[in-house]
Amino acid sequence: MYAIVEIAGQQFKIEKDQKIFVHRLKAEEGSQIKFDRVMLIDNDGSVKVGAPTISGAEVTATVLNHLKGDKVLVFKKKRRKGYQKMNGHRQYLTSIKIDDITV
Repeated sequence: MYAIVEIAGQQFKIEKDQKIFVHRLKAEEGSQIKFDRVMLIDNDGSVKVGAPTISGAEVTATVLNHLKGDKVLVFKKKRRKGYQKMNGHRQYLTSIKIDDITV
């Protein structure tokens, strides 16, 4: 059984007991959060598609921890001009574990 759900503005394909990284959420570590923007649910071949969401469907997850992602380097260069610019950042992420998918 899997579902496609919108979390923090992005869509994820999730399954039960899966751990994923999402953009930083405003929730305490160890707390339960619920996502109700479920777009699709596949339960062993029977597919339900929402228009745009499935009413009554819900995904429950537990916040594991907050962390920063790997460094992303941004390099800009203009050839033959002597211009080079190196910049980078680390994205703020939240690690969550999917507990349950309910229809």
